[in-house]
Amino acid sequence: MSSAKQVLDPAFQGAGQKPGTEIWRIEDFKPVPLPKSDYGKFYCGDSYIVLQTTCNRGGAYLFDIHFWIGKDSSQDEAGTSAIKTVELDSMLGGRAVQHREPQGYESDKFISYFKPCIIPMEGGFASGFRKPEEEKFETRLYICKGKRAIRVKEVPFARSSLNHDDVFILDTEKKIYQFNGANSNIQERAKALEVIQHLKDKYHEGVCDVAIVDDGKLQAESDSGEFWVVFGGFAPIGKKAPCDDDVILETTPTKLYSVNNGKLTLEDTVLTKSILENTKCFLLDCGSELYVWVGRVTQVDDRKAASVAVEEFIVKQNRPKTTRVTQVIQGYEDHTFKSKFDSWPVSNAAGASAEDGRGKVAAMLKKKGDVKGASKNSPTVNEEVPPLLEVGGKLEVWCVDGSAKTALPKEDLGKFHSGDCYIVLYTYHSGDKREEFYLTCWIGKNSILEDQHMALQITNTIWNSMKARPVLGRIYQGKEPPQFIALFQPMVILKGGISCGYKNSVQEKGLPDETYPGTGVALVRIDGTPIHNNKTLQVDAVSTSLSSTNCFVLQSGNSVFIWIGNTSSYEQQQWAAKVAEFLKPGVAVKHCKEGTESSSFWSALGGKQNYSNINATQDVVREPHLYTFSFRNGKLEVTEVYNFSQDDLLTEDVMVLDTHAEVFVWMGQCVDTKEKQMAFEIGEKYIEHALTFEGLAPDVPLYKVSEGNEPCFFRTYFSWDSTRSLIHGNSFQKKLSLLFGMRSESGPKGSGDGGPTQRASALAALSSAFNPSSQDKQSTDRPQSSGDGGPTQRASALAALSSSLNTSGSQSRPGQGSQRAAAVAALSNSVSSQSPRNDAEGEAAEFDMVDEAERTEPDVSREETANENGGETIFSYDRLISKSTDPVRGIDYKRRETYLSDTEFQTVFGMNKEEFYQQPRWKQELQKRKADLF
Repeated sequence: MSSAKQVLDPAFQGAGQKPGTEIWRIEDFKPVPLPKSDYGKFYCGDSYIVLQTTCNRGGAYLFDIHFWIGKDSSQDEAGTSAIKTVELDSMLGGRAVQHREPQGYESDKFISYFKPCIIPMEGGFASGFRKPEEEKFETRLYICKGKRAIRVKEVPFARSSLNHDDVFILDTEKKIYQFNGANSNIQERAKALEVIQHLKDKYHEGVCDVAIVDDGKLQAESDSGEFWVVFGGFAPIGKKAPCDDDVILETTPTKLYSVNNGKLTLEDTVLTKSILENTKCFLLDCGSELYVWVGRVTQVDDRKAASVAVEEFIVKQNRPKTTRVTQVIQGYEDHTFKSKFDSWPVSNAAGASAEDGRGKVAAMLKKKGDVKGASKNSPTVNEEVPPLLEVGGKLEVWCVDGSAKTALPKEDLGKFHSGDCYIVLYTYHSGDKREEFYLTCWIGKNSILEDQHMALQITNTIWNSMKARPVLGRIYQGKEPPQFIALFQPMVILKGGISCGYKNSVQEKGLPDETYPGTGVALVRIDGTPIHNNKTLQVDAVSTSLSSTNCFVLQSGNSVFIWIGNTSSYEQQQWAAKVAEFLKPGVAVKHCKEGTESSSFWSALGGKQNYSNINATQDVVREPHLYTFSFRNGKLEVTEVYNFSQDDLLTEDVMVLDTHAEVFVWMGQCVDTKEKQMAFEIGEKYIEHALTFEGLAPDVPLYKVSEGNEPCFFRTYFSWDSTRSLIHGNSFQKKLSLLFGMRSESGPKGSGDGGPTQRASALAALSSAFNPSSQDKQSTDRPQSSGDGGPTQRASALAALSSSLNTSGSQSRPGQGSQRAAAVAALSNSVSSQSPRNDAEGEAAEFDMVDEAERTEPDVSREETANENGGETIFSYDRLISKSTDPVRGIDYKRRETYLSDTEFQTVFGMNKEEFYQQPRWKQELQKRKADLF
């Protein structure tokens, strides 16, 4: 696009070259880069352009451009930001998704870049607006809205601003108060606590008191009294006055307009993908929101004209100034846009270069030994190993036969027939010594429906009998996830079935029974060798089934052959020997390399024929997405959570995590029992939806996960803090406990004394930790087998107690001694009921118990590295990359980035080390790959 270079603003030079956020402010109708220290500061009198750059697993950059329009900015400035957004998109290759973000109505995706919130400030830099004075502290009152993406708005500091329906934050110089309206939402109360932490860190240097004031509860404590004194004394507050913020924009029947020379023409036809021409722009009017669709080969001038036409459309249609507009480029449409059409065929143009899985820790599976006839020069296998379940557990497998299940003997664990269904239960101990369970139903592709339904029913019965503690999975043949495969060494999928239902079905249809025989002819293909991908498959016993890239095991009567393809790996050849021993223990094996086969080998396959030498393509794997599901008036509502974190898993919600390779339905402890029972139905509805618009496989593994029982392969998509699952209560109670003393070590420092409210919260947490039976009704669904949570929970409760009762400089208050006595008594009762531990190391272990798999900060031996490299432990980027011409020796090659200097680390990744390691592991690996440091 030569025209793109002609109109490119110099301020955009170098934009989008690294993952992260970049911001420009519109000054005198030109974009000016904003210093990072000002990110998150938005003035009501200005307009801004925000570029968010991310990287997918294939290494390609993805772009979202948002232009934010302050409520006091001029129409000209808003138009300028829209046009400059088009120019920036052109410079980035014309494939960014563009979003119009009116102040107060920002999209959830936009707000997610500035967690926990943005707080627009009065004034502005452009068009003569005065810059506000930030040096002088002013008491401010804010209203908070939103369960995940928090919208914070400053309101007049007056009692009349308060109401019974919302959550407010009063920020004074010495103390921050949260006022919870009597009718306010629990989850909004919880999110407001995150805003308090933000204000405390930003404007109070991390040190100030925090108090919670509940509407309608006039406690005798000082916090409530102090709050009302700031407003001139207590007086009843009025009802909530109607305002623009509460207006819910209606969704109208969707209309499509084509844009020609800046003019809109209504397309009166059924909405299908085929209508959209790649040389045009289109406007999709959904009432509450507008979409601009841009064809791939449209000119920059046409795109600018479309942006101007949309702004004019909003004015002519008397749409609110706050109407949200999203511009999507052909080929980069999201599922929300696609769902507006009656037909949207899924293309497979994404290619097959994506890796299988995410968030994986690099590892090489190396095996030693010698196999007769194996080539030592064959290429080795270097595959990433995802988080797997701890080894050494108890594995049980049952085959479903009618309404019964039959346990498999130990020697048959790992043998699956495609005509049968199986139930697998793995019991193991995680890093904190807690017993955990992995329960799955495996469905063969040739199994009958009756067996499938019965297998799911039996599995669900087992899950309920174990009080919902296991991770419950539904797995179809051919889509086995890594953690399932790793349980079996090896895993072999055989033809046919052993259940009566399968046998009767084959007989009724007059089909031959191909069930794997103990004798006779059978051909098995070796599909993978790593611990997480070692399944093998029985194929048709004909020579056309062979492939030069694989190894095969051929069983013919009492003879067993291992056939070695010319381009197979050494590990494949070793694994073939293991499979042969698994299927026919003690039988002598004959090895034959491709091209040296005997006549008896070809005779068993019915003669020699041509076969393939092409590797099978891998499934495309995309970025993970998190969605929240809710039922309103019997209708299922779905909302995506952008830039998600563990904080977004709210205990009152049902969530769906889609990694494209797997789908998880996560259920909070406070979710209604009926919704918990519908978890699989919700997952199936989601898969059906994603199948239509996102190309998700219908047989993708589906898991049901309960809060507090998240497995390692779920946690890897978050920066996980396991101590948070030890805190009981609703969302607000959990966040309150974290704010008042039970925060993990990586979080901000203490919140000050906080008065009796803080001590009461700590004591409540302590009581919850040591007396699970005394919890409120909302917590009774928590599995009983989790007990008191073990030493880690007791340590957290002790830390909370210590923070609350041993605050420096605080004066004693009436009842404080009795509180301490009650806490000590509760502690004594709990400790005395446990096994004695009288050594200092045992006590320290309770406070320092950390699962090694949960660490995100690498543990690199600097001393060993220094010995290898003449005392140096910091190296240049050019020497650390995997393609370096002068590579460093003796380092941990899986953690190359840790050897960068702080300055060069910031240059390479666009963030410091602390920010980098706070990301989920899969994001770290993705960025390391892009920087060639993996």
